[in-house]
Amino acid sequence: MIRALLLSTLIATPALADEIWVTNELDDTVSVIDAKTMEVIATHKTGQRPRGITFSKDFKRLYVCASDSDAVQVLDPDTGEILHDLPSGEDPEQFVLAPDDRHLYIANEDDAITTVVDTESRKVVAQIDVGVEPEGMGISPDGKIQVTTSETTNMAHWIDTATHKIVANSLVDSRPRHAEFSPDGAELWVSSEIGGTVTVFEAADQSEKGKIHFEITGIQPEKIQPVGMRFSPDAAKVFVALGPANHIAVVDAKTLKVEKYILVGRRVWHMEVSPDKTRLFTTNGVSGDVTAIDLATLEPIKTIKVGRFPWGAAARPTPN
Repeated sequence: MIRALLLSTLIATPALADEIWVTNELDDTVSVIDAKTMEVIATHKTGQRPRGITFSKDFKRLYVCASDSDAVQVLDPDTGEILHDLPSGEDPEQFVLAPDDRHLYIANEDDAITTVVDTESRKVVAQIDVGVEPEGMGISPDGKIQVTTSETTNMAHWIDTATHKIVANSLVDSRPRHAEFSPDGAELWVSSEIGGTVTVFEAADQSEKGKIHFEITGIQPEKIQPVGMRFSPDAAKVFVALGPANHIAVVDAKTLKVEKYILVGRRVWHMEVSPDKTRLFTTNGVSGDVTAIDLATLEPIKTIKVGRFPWGAAARPTPN
């Protein structure tokens, strides 16, 4: 009898796994993928039009930009339950969590504002006027500088997090969509969707270090639209999602040269590295799936069907 009960308990207890969480923009859901088996293991409801997604530093809270609900939602990742909403301003699209694990910097696309929210007090602590249609959000590893990109103004705004003041503005090519600091904080990479480029800045003085252009045989230049970016675990490479070109570019982080293009699903938006640092997962909006890429070979190994228009992705290691 005891043996039978033990067996029943083991069968009923779900296996713990490294996870990739993906927002599905048109389904108002997040899909949870087992990073090792590369299968969807759960789907949870969210507010309307979820896009930006990130975990707290201890992975006990999940933050989701529910854009059409005008809220940042806080979920319990163990249950998928929505715990509460945070004030966010109108149409929050993307955000970044400060290294202090407390302050969220949120892009309010319709209001040309960056909203700063204290996740513990659940209050807005600042609203910073930026350019038109802010979206891309990056923060330096030391938490001292936050960068917001404005799609219509074609600028990256450098914000001092202590004063909540803009300290510099950097012009980039048309429609900047994403900002990513290098792991050491020395560089800022900004992708320009319509300009078709990625601009690299020296973070110390905001000077332009270089610009990356892309060319794929058989694909029209106007379809090569850089959006999301992610550094490799060793920071030697940067992966750039090229939107309707349906490819990821692999860029050498030192030389700024494109080493390879990887074919993925249709309209690739963003990506995330698995907690064990062996795979890259891309969100492919139009095809409604996620491509898993082996980081050792830089080859796609599986297509995973999720919801409609997957947008953002965030990783959670195996819960303790």
